[in-house]
Amino acid sequence: MKRILVAGGGLIGIRHVRAVIEHPGCTLVGLADPDGSIQIDAPRFASMDEVRDPVDGVIIATPTRLHAEHGILAASRGWHMLIEKPVAASVDDALRLKTAVRQAEVRSLVGHHRRYHSTLQHLKKVIEKGAIGQVINVSLLWAMRKPESYFEQNWRTSDGSPVMINLVHDIDVLRFVIGEISDVVALPGASIRGSDRIESGAVAIAFENGATGAISFADTAPSPWGFEAGTGENPNIGTTHQDMMWITGTSGAVSFPSMTLWRGNDWSTAAQKNQLTRPEQQRAPLEAQLDHFLDVIDGASPLIDVEDAARTLEVTSRIEMGLKARSARVRAPA
Repeated sequence: MKRILVAGGGLIGIRHVRAVIEHPGCTLVGLADPDGSIQIDAPRFASMDEVRDPVDGVIIATPTRLHAEHGILAASRGWHMLIEKPVAASVDDALRLKTAVRQAEVRSLVGHHRRYHSTLQHLKKVIEKGAIGQVINVSLLWAMRKPESYFEQNWRTSDGSPVMINLVHDIDVLRFVIGEISDVVALPGASIRGSDRIESGAVAIAFENGATGAISFADTAPSPWGFEAGTGENPNIGTTHQDMMWITGTSGAVSFPSMTLWRGNDWSTAAQKNQLTRPEQQRAPLEAQLDHFLDVIDGASPLIDVEDAARTLEVTSRIEMGLKARSARVRAPA
């Protein structure tokens, strides 16, 4: 029976608390969060420093700016860790955390939970088996309109870019399914809400294996297209079951999440459509992630550790910086 501590009592932290309580393979040591008003039926600690009970692993769901600090503290206490995404607030912080984890010889897992979607894992296998030949390009679309209340009187008003909050997931999906990303070029879109915050844009991507791709994103446009809407993974976002990613190869193409496969030869004949069977999701991604974390504590190889997640963060940070630089030039006075 693994003893798990949860640090951070926000929306995702409480989901982790419930998952640990309901899991037969672990027990909840408690919740570490300075907000004493959070009510749960478990021991409360103002911080991880206060914990004196034995801990096998900690789930770090604190604000992103604290991930590195809290991860380094966990490593110093010999606790294996599951850290919510993004792994840290900056690439430098992620590298400091990687060093601390390595020196302490503890194991790490990062909460890019989309990797636990059975359909996404199936897509990765279909591509690896050559169902569409050599991957040529990928197009990904994420477009939703966030409610105005999402930005009211909080940090998101000026620093709530969908790149680091939302697109970081899609970048990790592309790395997981297609391969490592070697280069990115990003263009910002128009400001609809009248702030300096990045709201929309387009990203061109080059992969190390020679494939290329494009992402179009916006948090100002209501649409049926996005990972959450397409898969129904988030109860706070309406489900549409529409495809949001299209991958082409030398022998055909496949769309996700419908897993519609197209096979063809050349443009003289129409490509033929086939519907691939989608595997049933036996466990919700967050629950499957916890299952895996318990195995990682026992020595299993992590699906994505701090070092791997740092590469996702590095690519996403380059996109964010590129968007901000171009946006500043556009707004500069003549």
